[in-house]
Amino acid sequence: MPEREPLLARQVTLGKGWRVIQYRLPRSAHGGADAYGALEREVSAAVAVERQHGAEPYSELFTRLVGFHLDAPEPFVLYKAHAGRPVAERQGALTVAEQHKVLSQLALAVRLLEDVQLVHRDINPYTVRWDGTHVRLGELYRTQRVGEPREAFGAAPWAAPEQRDGAGTADPRDDLWSVARLMYFLLSGRPGDATAPPEDLADFRRLAALSESGSFASPAAMRAAPAELMRLLNVGDPLAVVSSAPDPLGRARADFDARLAEKRDRLGLEAPADQEQVYVELVDPPPRRSLRRLLGAGRPPAPRPAAEPRQDGPADVPLPTRPPLCPHCLLPVHYDETQLFTLDSKKEPRKLDLSAEYRPMHRQDALRQAFQMCPHADEDQPHRLPVPYLTSGEPLTVAMVGSSAAGKTHLLAAMLGEIEQGGLEPYGLKCLPLNPEEHREYLAETVHPLHRGEVLRRTGQVRFAEFADGLLVTGHGVTRPVVFFDLAGEDLAQNSDVTRFLMGVGAFIFVLDPLRALRLPQLDPVRERTGLVQRDLGDEAFATVLGRIPRTGPYITAPAAVALNKSDLVRFDPSVDRWLARGLPAVLDDGTLRAESRDVHAFVRHHGSQAWLKPFDDCARCTLHFVAATGGQERGETFPHGVRPRRVLAPLLSLFAMCGLLPGADLRETGV
Repeated sequence: MPEREPLLARQVTLGKGWRVIQYRLPRSAHGGADAYGALEREVSAAVAVERQHGAEPYSELFTRLVGFHLDAPEPFVLYKAHAGRPVAERQGALTVAEQHKVLSQLALAVRLLEDVQLVHRDINPYTVRWDGTHVRLGELYRTQRVGEPREAFGAAPWAAPEQRDGAGTADPRDDLWSVARLMYFLLSGRPGDATAPPEDLADFRRLAALSESGSFASPAAMRAAPAELMRLLNVGDPLAVVSSAPDPLGRARADFDARLAEKRDRLGLEAPADQEQVYVELVDPPPRRSLRRLLGAGRPPAPRPAAEPRQDGPADVPLPTRPPLCPHCLLPVHYDETQLFTLDSKKEPRKLDLSAEYRPMHRQDALRQAFQMCPHADEDQPHRLPVPYLTSGEPLTVAMVGSSAAGKTHLLAAMLGEIEQGGLEPYGLKCLPLNPEEHREYLAETVHPLHRGEVLRRTGQVRFAEFADGLLVTGHGVTRPVVFFDLAGEDLAQNSDVTRFLMGVGAFIFVLDPLRALRLPQLDPVRERTGLVQRDLGDEAFATVLGRIPRTGPYITAPAAVALNKSDLVRFDPSVDRWLARGLPAVLDDGTLRAESRDVHAFVRHHGSQAWLKPFDDCARCTLHFVAATGGQERGETFPHGVRPRRVLAPLLSLFAMCGLLPGADLRETGV
């Protein structure tokens, strides 16, 4: 058995003498999230191969997955015990027929891995086994998804130079280099040059197809695809025949397409491909309306005129052309420097007087820490507004909506944790705290405990809704205050004064709980442990909030995103794995967002009821996303295997695109 630190390997005999190999992650290794993540990726790859190609006639090409338990105190995976011996032991001893069989089967295995978008990355004479009839690839513990940035791995000459260097993105042709080097070793008895084709390659007629296909060449772009190598070997490609197997989500995907087409038609929009006509804005009414003109969302606020300089000091902070609305009472609040205050160590307000402060840097720092009271609030329940909220552009209020225990608090904490680590910067967005002290407190009380693996307290019911945290987000040449509300599901599910702020919310993230929404039997043990019950009537909080928000015609104009949280519970389903196993793309575009929305909608509709998709039906612009705030299940008060957020920024990036904050010409029709 190969060494796979920190995993421990052992051979186990199950009932009826069935021998399996177990790889187990010991408790001593739980401190490193990388080890658990690697085991999870291995299982994901093995499940994908087993599901697609585990049946005859391909079952002998791969090490067969028997079972796994990733939520066990010591997570493990089980494989069928190895048959055969490492093919290196047959160096110089293979017959001509066996040489052809080994090469043909290796090419087929690489082709089948390409079909499930995987690159093995560990094909060499010591990991490939031969039993006299079949080759068998080793466990998929070093695989990467096609198109992922390469992780440096492998030894010369078996691993391709670009793979050893970790340059570029993973490609199925990386494995063809390994196949070529393995075959050269078996026939010549030498490893050969690690960077260039062997000088004596022409002496081996059995390697002619590998030579002609460029499999010895570097980089990967110079090598032919696996299907072309199979053609040169005169081996049939089983994937050349289009499969007639029905798509299990086909009807649900068609339902999404029909609903989206109906929505676009009711909104008066052209077909998605005809974007040029959709966005031409004319003086006279055009035959079809612009999405931005129709909804008013996505257009950056008009530039603000520069403020007049003070006669007795530095220039004032530039103000919006219209006073922002208080996010609590929805009444306008004019910035008034004479009404500013700060908070002392006991959170008591203290008057701030800047009339004698003329140093620009000191003044700016003081204003970032300061607050102003909303003049419309009651004295016993003040509305405290950070100064940047009033002076930095049109505010955007984002509300997290969902039932209790759906994971809203964990998702918001995971999102802000990713932002704190620079997760929005690759998309051209810069973020600063709306109020540095309150942001620091939110990180200390919520984000840091989550990252330490602690289960966060459930949000309690309140008499007055306050936003959890706020940011100053700059993108597309515009800076806007963005504040996040996170209320208890019990508060959201009732029409009360606590939720009156919802009528002024600028964007929504609806957090969908798969334990309540999906009829999948595999979720029953988790439901039993958590006390949650599956139901077909949808989320009460969704229905209450959607029924309260003002509409323009049949639709709510505020942008919305549906986050199917806890997606790690169903992460091995192909529709989920397609997205959750990958990070966010380097560049977002409407096509990718629409494709993910289609898969989420179809997955929920197929395994649940349409009632859970009410936000998509009611909101003019709505995207849907697979996300996982924690990436694992809690045990008591902790997440024993650590916290691994997955794609948590996708809903927020989608909202920013719909609100005009996210730069990108390919984001003009996000959500519709």
